[in-house]
Amino acid sequence: QVQLVESGGGLVQPGESLRLSCAASAFTLAYYTVGWFRQAPGKEREGVSCIASNDGMADYADSLKGRFTISRDNAKNTVYLHMNNLTPMDTATYYCARVNGPCRAIFTSSPDLWVDSWGQGTQVTVSS
Repeated sequence: QVQLVESGGGLVQPGESLRLSCAASAFTLAYYTVGWFRQAPGKEREGVSCIASNDGMADYADSLKGRFTISRDNAKNTVYLHMNNLTPMDTATYYCARVNGPCRAIFTSSPDLWVDSWGQGTQVTVSS
């Protein structure tokens, strides 16, 4: 059974950093494009970052470039999202997902069009 499990969320102060993890089971992450998404209360789920299956190229939502970094550890079958200089606007539930399409698509259309498996999410709260 395909499964994605996120971890690493928590409560941090503005300006601090977090690293989220997305561990996969029953499939090899390196063979699939994987995306990170987030959903804040009252808002739609949005694409945050994506790492392509073939060449490992990373892509980001334009507003997050420079602060967030996605990476993949094939040996651990895990994808990470490093988040720096967090602000209260980053408060949301963060999800990883297996993407059945090009990375850029998750930023330009509904994630549900491209995702075939979601994790359960991990909460990130940025507050002083």
